[in-house]
Amino acid sequence: MENRKKSNVEFIPLFQKSFLLPRYWGSWLGVGAFAALTLIPPRLRDPLLGALGRKAGKLARSARRRAQINLLYCLPEKSEAEREQIIDDMFATAPQSMAMMAELALRPEAAKSRIRWHGREIVDALRDSGQNVILLVPHGWAVDLPAMALASEGQRMAAMFHNQSNEVIDYVWNLVRRRFGGRMHARNDGIKPFISSIRQGYWGYYLPDQDHGADHSEFVDFFATYKATLPAVGRMMKVCRAKVVPLFPVYDSKTHSLDIYLHAPMDDLPDTDDVTQARRLNEEVEAFVRPHPEQYTWILKLLKTRKPGETEPYDRKELYPKK
Repeated sequence: MENRKKSNVEFIPLFQKSFLLPRYWGSWLGVGAFAALTLIPPRLRDPLLGALGRKAGKLARSARRRAQINLLYCLPEKSEAEREQIIDDMFATAPQSMAMMAELALRPEAAKSRIRWHGREIVDALRDSGQNVILLVPHGWAVDLPAMALASEGQRMAAMFHNQSNEVIDYVWNLVRRRFGGRMHARNDGIKPFISSIRQGYWGYYLPDQDHGADHSEFVDFFATYKATLPAVGRMMKVCRAKVVPLFPVYDSKTHSLDIYLHAPMDDLPDTDDVTQARRLNEEVEAFVRPHPEQYTWILKLLKTRKPGETEPYDRKELYPKK
């Protein structure tokens, strides 16, 4: 049975009796562990989670190989040792960010006291003026936290997402995302419900760095390589009469805090062609990620779509051969 309530408006996760079957007991154990972690002070849990994350990153060979290839293409100026350090730190950051997400859901005031906004006046001014907003958010490990924090303040939020293959994890994850309200739109339902929500006054949460294939994308520079980038935000901006505001979350394991960085609205987007617009999106991603490369989800197949005649990087057997 599908883990959702049928609706033309939004995705609503529903509990299914099948979630209690033995094959899901391990998933529930993991969920319970993260819930228990919220009771441990972050100064104690972050070193433990960081060590576990680094260990898991050594064992997750396929995910690590994707990160190695992405960094080889995107940051070739870094030495091999520097790129490996970025990957280790990335795997450490992942569980630390997830633990804070669980904490924000279960102990919101404790978590919110450790959130630091940089450029908060940008979104405050837009909210005070009643402006429609699309937040442009690159794939960071703490990507869900800013939307949840804004929703906890009463701001109506709408986001698009991919379902997880594990139905229990998918159910719990989306339940946590909706902890303070807001709308979730499954990508399988298309972009129209998402646009409709923004036009109704929900702030859109849009991730610009996914690979949607070549048909509707533009091949534009992305760090030291190029990427198939979907130039859809400018059109959404016009249709929704919205301001596009770049945002990026950074989890600081030293202070156990979340830094949320905001850039000025991208008012130049509507007057650009698709190639220029796509490049502008990638420029924002680069500006956020370069100072904090360990925060980015380098394990994604970011560079899957290539120009005709070029081999997909992840299919190149000579790159980081599988052992």
